[in-house]
Amino acid sequence: MVKRSKLLAVLIAGIIATTSLVGCGGKDEKGGTANTEKKTLTVWSHFTTNEVKEFEKVAKAWGEENNVEVSVVEDQGKFQEMIQACQSDNGPDLILGAPHDNLGTFQKAGITAEVPSGMVSADKYTSQGIVDAVTIGGKIYAVPFAQETTGMFYNKDKVKEVPKTMEDLVAMAKEVGFEYNINDFFFSYAFLSAGGGYVYKNNNGTLDPNDIGLGNEGAVAGLQFISDLVNKDKLMAADITGDIAKGDFTSGKSAFYFSGPWDVSGAKEAGLNFGVVPMPTLNGKAPQTFLGVQTSFVNENSKNKDLAWKLMEEFVNKGQDVVYKTGSRIPVAKDYAIDDEYTKAFMEQAKVAMPMPNIVEVQAMWEPAANNLKLLTLGQIDAKTAGENIVNQVKEGIKQIK
Repeated sequence: MVKRSKLLAVLIAGIIATTSLVGCGGKDEKGGTANTEKKTLTVWSHFTTNEVKEFEKVAKAWGEENNVEVSVVEDQGKFQEMIQACQSDNGPDLILGAPHDNLGTFQKAGITAEVPSGMVSADKYTSQGIVDAVTIGGKIYAVPFAQETTGMFYNKDKVKEVPKTMEDLVAMAKEVGFEYNINDFFFSYAFLSAGGGYVYKNNNGTLDPNDIGLGNEGAVAGLQFISDLVNKDKLMAADITGDIAKGDFTSGKSAFYFSGPWDVSGAKEAGLNFGVVPMPTLNGKAPQTFLGVQTSFVNENSKNKDLAWKLMEEFVNKGQDVVYKTGSRIPVAKDYAIDDEYTKAFMEQAKVAMPMPNIVEVQAMWEPAANNLKLLTLGQIDAKTAGENIVNQVKEGIKQIK
């Protein structure tokens, strides 16, 4: 998951200075001056340093072919500062690698240009959820580049037959161990969704923050399952952290672990003989894990939007290689060839995953969910109360946002 650090204000000035290009003229045959000044595009990227270098190569080659000076700059700063830059007269033309759950904030700030018709369509991607992730109010505001979700890691030396259901997983885990960051809603949401829980109702591409499904019957059943993992089945401590769960798995102490592709390299480095599979079913239903999508968009305030969209097309054509081979991310393109078992497993789970809400009201979701999960696993409240609390507190949070 992306880590963000403060963006130095001086960077903005530096970018502007380095991307300002003075054209040179030459005499034509009639004695006039031919205008050969290059156009310029500035790209800010939230991908990793190595990915930025590869996108820079793509941009440079495209720029040379199209007589455009392209500057690609790594930006791991705060999004509020990026918004301010995009709203200025000299901000970036194109943003690469923005997490989709921030799109609502960007769109509300007026910095996301609507994607041209045909550039993003469900038939190009591994799931409809990828398109939903970049759709706000029925309109598409960004282009998907990569995706991430969670799956089940298992120790091949301890697990001879991988459980297909959560019920079987619990039974096996009593012997070989199972842990994950249970109080983190990003991971535990899957159990609420399996029975029909949801955050905000999706009405044909429009999320309704007034319709919250985190306290319905299915969500409460999922919350009860979460409580049982700690309080009934005694599989993990109520205060377990992600680092402890990961450490216990990579050390061989526990045989099962829920996490995402970002933990594959650590398990490999630990020398663990492990596999990854999609999430087992719960009560016969596939859990809809949260889906995160790394997206890119053209700044609505760019003076060269048409040119920026042409560069975006080139990034789309070459970008799947960059995010997969350099960034070790999960591609979004349906026809992209995958050659490792771990990515295939996450991609399979992603087909049924639910995009994290991309509207500004997503900000109201995380804290109430996390706080009530902690109370639930500590045994201080029951599942029904947890669901009711989450819904009521999310509603209050939404009022504060508005």
